[in-house]
Amino acid sequence: MRRRLCLAATLMLGAGVATAQVAPSAEQVARYSGLHAAAQRGDLATIARERAAGADLNARDPQGRTPLHVATFARQREAVRALARAGAQLGLLGNDRYDAVTIAAVAGDEATLRELLALGASAALTTSRYDGTALIAAAHLGHAGVVHQLIAAGAPLDHVNNLHWTALIEAIVLGDGGARHVATLKALLDAGASTALTDREGRTPLALARARGYAEMVALLERAGAR
Repeated sequence: MRRRLCLAATLMLGAGVATAQVAPSAEQVARYSGLHAAAQRGDLATIARERAAGADLNARDPQGRTPLHVATFARQREAVRALARAGAQLGLLGNDRYDAVTIAAVAGDEATLRELLALGASAALTTSRYDGTALIAAAHLGHAGVVHQLIAAGAPLDHVNNLHWTALIEAIVLGDGGARHVATLKALLDAGASTALTDREGRTPLALARARGYAEMVALLERAGAR
């Protein structure tokens, strides 16, 4: 069973949120035109002109990225705001099945995430090849500030992805037991995330934390009544 868990973790880390979500390369950016190019540069004047000319706000590049995705990857928050206010759809998924919220969450980009959520983007979409959520991705990476934002925005605390992991479980099994992941775990516990849901082998979050020797996580879980 331990070998299966290690294999799953390797797959998640090797082909998971950090790599499946691919920002435009320099070569791709050089080929951009119109709204995609303007989004990458944060060129608000061109965004306004393209919009007035009837450009498709949700146009896709070959990887399925919209101008909003590109602006989010580039941390061009004013462009994100301009595109959203012009009518760009906030919840579209690229070919890798990430939306703008999950792109910002994976990047640990709290400012752009805050902007997207204020504009009405959802924190509850199912994203990625793992049928996860932005919250699961952020918990995996120990982005505690992002986790707090997503919880406040109504992200589903106990969504189970197709690896049979919740955000709480990912903070443990894909975390390092350090301060960032401990803070992430605490945020999830304080919000009421379930400590009873198990992994595919029936192991609880407490059992998983104990098996890894994550003493601070074990203490937090025990104080929360986990078994």
